[in-house]
Amino acid sequence: MTTETLHIRRAVKGDADEIFALAREFGLTFRPEREAFDVALPQLLDNPDALLLAAVVDGRVHGYLLGFVHLTLFANGPVAWVEEAMVQSGARRQGIGRSLLVGFEEWARSREAGYVAMATRRAPEFYRALGYEDSATFYRKVLR
Repeated sequence: MTTETLHIRRAVKGDADEIFALAREFGLTFRPEREAFDVALPQLLDNPDALLLAAVVDGRVHGYLLGFVHLTLFANGPVAWVEEAMVQSGARRQGIGRSLLVGFEEWARSREAGYVAMATRRAPEFYRALGYEDSATFYRKVLR
């Protein structure tokens, strides 16, 4: 793959099968179910505060990023949050993740977000190389 063949764009409903397959690679606390995915996808695509990007190489989705911009009180305006970022295991280290984050950052800037944040334990060197820094401890409580 070359950067000339990589295209970052908004995801569309036709990307559903490939994005669902990537979401299943997460393999964390939750196992994505297709029925719930099919309900959520159109809502995310229509949500003006959400951005679902697809990384397309030769007509196939090799990665995606889902993020949101939301208002805050402490940051004097909106901030951006990356909820999910996934690159197909065989396509990593080829600039896809970087391109997805750059695309999201551009969108977040256009929405006047003060910063971009995410919670992850994976690939800290990757995020540091893109200018991200450790900022907080992440807590969660599974409700279902």
